[in-house]
Amino acid sequence: MKYLFNKSVIAAFLALTVFVGCKKYTEVEPVSQYSVEQTFSDPSNAFSALVGVYDELQGDNGYGIRISMYYPYDTDEGIVSGNIDNGRRGIGRYQLLLTNSEIANPFRQLYRGIEKANLCIDQIPLMKQYSEGTDSEKKELRRLHAEALTLRAQFFYELIRNWGDVPAPLKPAYKQPDLFIPQVDRDSTYDVILADLATAIDLLPWRTEVARNERITKGAAKALRARIALSRGGYSLRQNGKMERPSSYLPYYEIAKKECEELMARRDQHTLNPNFENVWRNITSFIYDPFGEILFEVGAGGGNGNSDSRMGNYDGPNLSNASRYGAGGGGIVMLPNTFYAFDSVDTRRDISVTWYQVTSSSNIKSMRRLGELNTGKYRRDWRVPLLPGTVLNVGYNWAMIRFSDVLLMYAEAVNEINGSPTQAAINAFEEVRKRGYRGNLTAIGTTPTDKAGFFNAIVNERFLEFAHEGIRKFDLLRWNLLNTKIQEARQKIQDIRDRKGAYANVPQYVYWKNNGEEIQFYAGATAPATAQPFWRPTQVPSPTTGWTRLDWGQHLTTASAIDGKPLWQGFASFFVPGKSELFPYDQVTLASYQGKLKQNPGY
Repeated sequence: MKYLFNKSVIAAFLALTVFVGCKKYTEVEPVSQYSVEQTFSDPSNAFSALVGVYDELQGDNGYGIRISMYYPYDTDEGIVSGNIDNGRRGIGRYQLLLTNSEIANPFRQLYRGIEKANLCIDQIPLMKQYSEGTDSEKKELRRLHAEALTLRAQFFYELIRNWGDVPAPLKPAYKQPDLFIPQVDRDSTYDVILADLATAIDLLPWRTEVARNERITKGAAKALRARIALSRGGYSLRQNGKMERPSSYLPYYEIAKKECEELMARRDQHTLNPNFENVWRNITSFIYDPFGEILFEVGAGGGNGNSDSRMGNYDGPNLSNASRYGAGGGGIVMLPNTFYAFDSVDTRRDISVTWYQVTSSSNIKSMRRLGELNTGKYRRDWRVPLLPGTVLNVGYNWAMIRFSDVLLMYAEAVNEINGSPTQAAINAFEEVRKRGYRGNLTAIGTTPTDKAGFFNAIVNERFLEFAHEGIRKFDLLRWNLLNTKIQEARQKIQDIRDRKGAYANVPQYVYWKNNGEEIQFYAGATAPATAQPFWRPTQVPSPTTGWTRLDWGQHLTTASAIDGKPLWQGFASFFVPGKSELFPYDQVTLASYQGKLKQNPGY
């Protein structure tokens, strides 16, 4: 829910775009009631300008749905539901056509954000109050400047990880001699924004030093700098069609280690919420987390496609308009191998993956089959107050970075730098894992102490911790594991279907019935009523009267889930290594550059 930003306060700033479109018009009085000079004449106007930068994070073309919930799929984690089209499903299947508006529109919005940030970065330090104002004016303007630097870094980061080498304007359009600037090597852009974030960190306040809202604070900038540093030191698809990493990449792991280490030393500012479920209950009930686990979130509100979000409407469990919760969910399918990646006592599984639906006015839950499971962190049925009917915009903020990411980035960086994990790295890794296994700590297993083993443990732990947070695909890219993990997931789904190896005890069918509105499983004659049957061969009640039999492993045998293909064949079906790791530039953008923009490999 958007606690701070209101669309109406940025109207004046949006009007500034009238005169920044072409340099030859820079001396013409803009058709607006505010000029640049007026907008940046006092801190309150400068704040309104900054709100305009934040605004480009939001809405349908930002982290309201497309960047957050279309771009990260398909992976070994989850997929977009339904058959292929020239839209979100085309993105998910990696049939990335140049005419796909779901690629073009977010691309443009990210550059609008950069343009607005560039104006703030350019103008705020020139304001008289920046150097000659009161102490409070100086402090606030430095914070505004730092927020603009951080936001620009996020916009560039999103562009780079999806498109690779992109044009990188670092000053406002009205100061550019040519608006169609050439693309530059991503490493140079990464280095600019890492330096910008170092500057921003010094200027930003800590979370508890300011009013609590969605504005960026020191912890957010430090965590973002760590994340970007790991991407800078990781693999990416280059113009030669190869996945490569810089020859000198360890200094970037050092940056990540430093930022995470300093954040871990300030548990008074950010730490883990001891209950994983409460992180998501809080964000879907519009309650601030007292632990500050979410360091950076995108505010949403206003009930429209420009400033709100679709979390809980597009994703989450499948809900009927007839239910008390209203229509929504089902847009993302979490794969069977994801469900079975969680231990039976890992509390994160039933938060991250939902196996129920509500499809009637009775509000009674019913079971989904194994190939139909959905996401669970942003649930419409968790919203307080409820939004019945067909309301599209539920008002949920998108959680961009959490403290558990800081702990796991630290552990990963230390392992890479040292060649094996230190005790501090192991402790950070296990802190995340123990929170997931809350109440069953003896089940966490033994943490590997060699480099390869610990890295693989981190790869798996990030899979479990960040399910449906838009992270998995980009982790796999920077590790050069995306194609490998897609192939592994296909094999695991077939093994689950055939109940082979690690999946030998997956039931072919499960039996369930309703206990009030909730679901009760049959897990065996001696099992408690609350037990689940998912790790036991099919248990058949006697008599079966009152129980419903549901295809579970059997569903993978009979289902043609995607484009007439079995699930393991249909997801990511157009993925081509050396091409699909990046999006193409869309047709209109290429035409506007008149040959100055080089298309990404394979398109």
